[in-house]
Amino acid sequence: MKKSLRFSLTLIAIAYCLSAEAQSDQTINVVTTAVPFLRISPDARAGGMGDAGIATMPDANSPFWNLAKLPFAKSNFQIGATYTPWLKDIAKDVYLASLSGYYKVDDQSAISASMRYFSLGQIQLTDFSGNDIGTSRPKEFAIDFGYSRKLTEKLGVGVGLRYINSNLAAGVASPGVNYKAGTAVAGDISLFQNGTDSKGEGFNWGISISNLGSKIGYTSDAKTKDYIPANLGIGLAYTKVFDEFNRITFAADVNKLLVPAPPTYTGDDKIDSTNLSNYRSNSVFGSWFKSFSDGGGQFKSLQFSLGAEYLYNEQFAVRVGYFYEDKTKGNRKFFTVGLGLKYNTIGINFSYLVPSGNGITRNPLSNTLRFGLVFDLDNSNE
Repeated sequence: MKKSLRFSLTLIAIAYCLSAEAQSDQTINVVTTAVPFLRISPDARAGGMGDAGIATMPDANSPFWNLAKLPFAKSNFQIGATYTPWLKDIAKDVYLASLSGYYKVDDQSAISASMRYFSLGQIQLTDFSGNDIGTSRPKEFAIDFGYSRKLTEKLGVGVGLRYINSNLAAGVASPGVNYKAGTAVAGDISLFQNGTDSKGEGFNWGISISNLGSKIGYTSDAKTKDYIPANLGIGLAYTKVFDEFNRITFAADVNKLLVPAPPTYTGDDKIDSTNLSNYRSNSVFGSWFKSFSDGGGQFKSLQFSLGAEYLYNEQFAVRVGYFYEDKTKGNRKFFTVGLGLKYNTIGINFSYLVPSGNGITRNPLSNTLRFGLVFDLDNSNE
C-alpha cells in the first residue's frame, strides 16, 4: 500500500499560533494567509510598545513599519539587527531574525534594505499510519529594498519592493504531489507627516500599505495558491518634551488585513470545496477591496496597538504597550514592556510580552522576548 504523507498547512498554523486561543464558535472566522511571519514584529523597540511603529520617529528598523520616515532621520546611516525566539511555550527551536538599515543619500532622500528570516525548527514527518518518514526544517525569508523621499519639509513618501521565499515543504516527498518552495513578489507604499518642532515635540502621523503582491503556492497547481498578508496601517504619535533630558512619546497604530475572510465551513465536502475554490479564484487586486465587504464586521477586523516610550537624555528608554485583536479574528491580546540603552554609537533594545492566561487558555505568545541592536554609524546630523 502506498503511504500518504500527513503534511498540511495546519502544521504550520500550529507553529505560528497567530490565534491565542482555540475557538469553537461557528461565528468565528479568522482571516488566514500564507507567510504570516510577515505579520510578526521584527523590531524590539516597537515590540515594547505593543507593536506600534508606523508614526514613531525613524530608526534602523523603520523599513519594517514605514519607509517614508527615513528622510527625517537624524543619523545618515544606521544598521539594526533583532532576534526573537518565537512561541517559547510551545517550541524551543523556532525563531525570527531580522537585519535592516538605511542610508540617507542627501537631506531629501534615503535608500534602505532589510531581511527577515523565520525558522520553524525541526518537524517530525509521519505517514497516515503514524510511521516516521523523516524530519523537515521549514524556513521562510523576505528581502526588501526601499526608496524614500521628502515631498515637502514635513511630508515624506516611501516605496519598497519585497521578494518572499517560503520553503515549508523542505524534505517532504508525497506520491502524486510535487512540493516546492513558494515564492512571491510584493510592494509597499507609505506616507509620513513629521509634525515635530525643533525640540522634537509635536504630532506625527503615517499610513503604510504593505505586502501588495502575488499569491503564493507550494505545488504546481495554480488553483491552490493563497493570499499573502496585504495590510493597511494607520499610525499616530505625539511627543512631549519636558526639558533637554526628558521626553515621552505616545503612539497608536490601527491595522487591517486586506484579505477577505475565507468561506464558512458547512460540513458538506462538495459545498466547502466549491466555496474554497471560488475564494481562491478571486484576483489579488479584487481581494483587497473585497476585504472591506466580506460581511466579517469591519470594526472587528481591526487590530489596535497602543504604546508609550519615556526617553532620558537620548540614552535610556522605558516602554510599555498593549495589543488588541477581536476574539473572532484571532483573539490576540497582550501587554508588552521594553527597555532601551544607547552608549556612543550602539543602541540595545529589549522587549517582553507579558504572560497571560493559564492552562489550555494560556497565550502561546507569552514570554516572547525580543533582543535588538542598532548601530548608529553617522551622527553628523545631530
